[in-house]
Amino acid sequence: MEEKKSAKVILRELQDKIAQDVWDAKNRGEKIGWCASNFPQEITTAMGIQVTYPENMGAAVGAKGGGQRMCEYAEGMGYSNDLCSYSRINFAYADLKECAEQEIPMPDFLLCCNNICNCMMKWYENLALELDIPLLMIDIPHLDKYTCDEDRIRYIRAQFDDCVRQLEEITGKKMDWDHFREVMDVSQRSSRAWLRAIASMSATPSPFSGFDIFNNMAVACVGRGTVAAAEAFEALADEYEELAAKGETTFKGEEKHRILFEGIACWANLRFTYKALQSRGINLTASVYGPAFSFLYQNMDELMAAYAYVPNSNCFERELEMRVKDAIAHKVDGAVFHMNRSCKNWSGNLYELERRFREETGVPTVMFDGDQSDPRVFSEAQYETRVEALAEIMDERKRAKEAQA
Repeated sequence: MEEKKSAKVILRELQDKIAQDVWDAKNRGEKIGWCASNFPQEITTAMGIQVTYPENMGAAVGAKGGGQRMCEYAEGMGYSNDLCSYSRINFAYADLKECAEQEIPMPDFLLCCNNICNCMMKWYENLALELDIPLLMIDIPHLDKYTCDEDRIRYIRAQFDDCVRQLEEITGKKMDWDHFREVMDVSQRSSRAWLRAIASMSATPSPFSGFDIFNNMAVACVGRGTVAAAEAFEALADEYEELAAKGETTFKGEEKHRILFEGIACWANLRFTYKALQSRGINLTASVYGPAFSFLYQNMDELMAAYAYVPNSNCFERELEMRVKDAIAHKVDGAVFHMNRSCKNWSGNLYELERRFREETGVPTVMFDGDQSDPRVFSEAQYETRVEALAEIMDERKRAKEAQA
């Protein structure tokens, strides 16, 4: 009898299949695109248009050791090393059209939105110029207040509808709005299951190592509108909840402390950043990065608003509230903040975010310098020192609390 596959294996196989589907479409002569990670995937999924995600490729290349080589190649082309490392890896690939760590088919069009950062907008504009292909842009302005108002929703919806019209012209495929609503439902199913899996970290001990969020999140970006993704995330959530009910965990070692990890993972240094925590009994149980690829809504207006609520697009108070609520729900004892050289928008207010987070939660915090895919910025010695300092503070607090009990 064939052994039942674990959810993480199913997710990995699904990620590979989604990547292969894009290659197959390209080989059949269909128009395929490069797409920003927080672009409304409901559009392409409902229209049966295959797209791939340069940010995911940048993370994979970084994790497999090719980030520095590709970044240096882009810098040799004249691109500044102050640019996002994902963009530099992508610029290098667009010129080389090959990469030993991972390859994606060349695009016939580009899909972009700037709810992540304005670097994304200029990145894709430059690709459109260099590759001489159409760019379809949805402008999602940064929120200057807590909620997305009706004017913003109408503004985003008008661009959303125009994007569909342009995609129909480019690809020859028509939008089926009944199918679109089905995709919305499936996307909600995937999002709720992914969030349920993450929420299981509130158990003590957490049923899994929080770094598994980084390993399992790719499908939430590239395939959440598919039934296969929904089923895989439901299986993952079920597995975690079963472990939590038994008081068991996949975390290697005793969970002495629980932390929030703020920011994008250092893909090129993922093993080191994990081991430095795990060896001290520190488990990651809170992060806004993984949940960012879940979009919850009930109707079209709420869908437009959902894409305005991604991290980096919110007002500061909403961003702070997200972290504080997550930290409290998942019972953290401290926090590690990643000052990411690549992500200027995320890191720009990080000192203030750290200060306010520390005040409102009462837990100790440390910050380290790094990058999502360029290893030249990361210092193992600095990271080790910061984590050691945090561990000492959390140990001292734990001893004091036990003495009072």
